Amino acid sequence: MITKATLQDIPALNILINSAYRGETSKKGWTTEANLLEGKRTNEDELTETILDPKNTILKYTEGNQIIGSVLLVEKEHQLYLGMLTVSPQLQNSGIGKKMLAEAENHAKYLELSSIIMTVISVREELIAWYKRHGYIDTGKREAFPVSDIHVTISEKPLEFIYLEKKI
Repeated sequence: MITKATLQDIPALNILINSAYRGETSKKGWTTEANLLEGKRTNEDELTETILDPKNTILKYTEGNQIIGSVLLVEKEHQLYLGMLTVSPQLQNSGIGKKMLAEAENHAKYLELSSIIMTVISVREELIAWYKRHGYIDTGKREAFPVSDIHVTISEKPLEFIYLEKKI
């Protein structure tokens, strides 16, 4: 079931998102960033701030009482920004990500937005190919990857964001 996340969901979301992107547990799935970045992907304070912003929606995918997927959706002018699409590493390749993308599209239509945009780290070729198979195109726009205490780069290749977009 896909529903809107609440403040009560933050501890579970924090664990899920960090386990899917960074560290040893993330290596059980195909979307890991553990070979590119160290540190946390997010934290409870950032998630709280995100949920409290009325332009943001975090959708959660639950089975039983467990959150096994999530996605951040941000209303930006005429577009919906999609970020942090997360599926539990053990459940990746089971169709949950595809369902979350479809729900993001429904959300964009509900808000009467014309497209969905996202940024993906340029060296994540498998992930970019997956989004392209789901109708996203490379806009050609690039942005430097942010340097911070949270996102510690360990990749030997330079990292940048590429922008993908899907018209709704």
